[in-house]
Amino acid sequence: MSKSLPYSMKDVHYDNAKFRQRSFVKVITQSLLTSNAKHDCLSCSTGKFLALLMIFGLACLMFTHKSTPHSVSQGQAEGIKVNKEVEGISDSGGRFQRFWRKPPRLPPQLPPDEKGSIGNLPHELQKLNTGSKWVDRQQRVQKAFIHAWSGYKMYAMGYDELMPLSQRGVDGLGGLGATVVDALDTALIMGADEVVSEAGLWIETHLSDRINKKGQVNLFETTIRVLGGLLSAYHLSGGEQGTNLTHKGPKPTVYLETARNLADRLLLAFTSSPTSIPFSDVVLHDPSAHRAPDGLSSTAEVSTVQLEFNYLSTVSGDPRYSIEAMKVLEHIKDLPKVEGLVPIYISPDSGEFSGENIRLGSRGDSYYEYLIKVWLQQGRNRDSNFTYLYDMYEEAMKGVRHLLVQKSIPNGLVFVGELPYGPKGSFSPKMDHLVCFLPGTLALGATKGLTKEKAMKENLLKFEDLENLKLAEDLAKTCFEMYSVTSTGLAPEIAYFHTEVQAQELPLPAKLLGWHCPCILPL
Repeated sequence: MSKSLPYSMKDVHYDNAKFRQRSFVKVITQSLLTSNAKHDCLSCSTGKFLALLMIFGLACLMFTHKSTPHSVSQGQAEGIKVNKEVEGISDSGGRFQRFWRKPPRLPPQLPPDEKGSIGNLPHELQKLNTGSKWVDRQQRVQKAFIHAWSGYKMYAMGYDELMPLSQRGVDGLGGLGATVVDALDTALIMGADEVVSEAGLWIETHLSDRINKKGQVNLFETTIRVLGGLLSAYHLSGGEQGTNLTHKGPKPTVYLETARNLADRLLLAFTSSPTSIPFSDVVLHDPSAHRAPDGLSSTAEVSTVQLEFNYLSTVSGDPRYSIEAMKVLEHIKDLPKVEGLVPIYISPDSGEFSGENIRLGSRGDSYYEYLIKVWLQQGRNRDSNFTYLYDMYEEAMKGVRHLLVQKSIPNGLVFVGELPYGPKGSFSPKMDHLVCFLPGTLALGATKGLTKEKAMKENLLKFEDLENLKLAEDLAKTCFEMYSVTSTGLAPEIAYFHTEVQAQELPLPAKLLGWHCPCILPL
């Protein structure tokens, strides 16, 4: 029999139960059902009478019981989908609702004096008037990175991912050693020379052979992690200057040649498609390209490869990569949109969007991010052939502010929701953690890639840019609160926010049963 993991599913269920209070009825019922005397008690008429009397008493208690609302530490979690009294219900109905409603599944809270650096971060930032604290933080981040790399190297070197509990490696991204390549540019930036040497040696020795022999990979994941990692390593190691700045690992040309070998195969996703929209998957050893099982491609995925392919064309002198990748954005430019917003699926066969689901979370997020970044990469020249990218970005951000941005109650946290059924459907107050890319993107678009001070000096900030900067600050605060409300300092993957409109639109049964009260949904 295999040894159980240190933290089993039994532990997970137990932890979940710890933070979900049971009702008084459930406590009594479970006690009766598990009591040794239950058969003797219920077998006689007196026992049955007493049982009915108890049930009648509970029913009376149900309609007279008054409870106080659940409090959340510092009141900060109340804006993230917690139970709140629904207005417009009669007093008796309200008592019924409060008695029966399940308490929200809240994460454990630490007292303010025990939260440490996580809870006090804003206060600490105001005190950081010397560089020594930042140096200390840099060193701690580097130490954490090297610790993670050491575990990966010991148990999963060459695999895509490490399973830390079972201490083994798995290939969930095609088997190209995604962690090795993806970590290399971080190690170069940090000056972690030993990691650079180890990762570089593995890439030089193994990666080209794997590219030639491995099977199916996802175009998007492979581009941003492996192709992007190789190109970043080439740039940071001095490849563009024709030197090896690090003196660790292989020559920069090794990274570039490996990147070209991989990109030549990934190009088939574009050239095999009947439209400008690429297929989602590529088989490397054939090589060949294929549609996803449902035939659709993700909007974010097809529009989040351009930075890498453009850069590869620049450093290799081969325009094919950029030409094929940019066809995607040129094609999307002419497709119908909802105030600049687009559905999260697109068909490589028809070249049209599929469905009406609009969100800035998964499958939608980086489409908007790459619009502004590709425009900046191409020179941010208002007279260039790439002006349409900035125009698409500007229109989309207007659409975000108009259709997707709302405030939670009672704390007024600004969040970006979703339109799962398009602009004519209902608004969903759901926000993926992935949406936390948006504050940085808004700031980048407002300042045109410059610092705020320089952008102001050059009179580049319009009124709309200032609006976007304010929205960026508000969303960054919300993203911070998603971390701050948990004792671990880890944010949920998905959060639901409480809004006034949502409470008013719920049908009465949903209000009474509390169906609108999931708080935070951890992954």
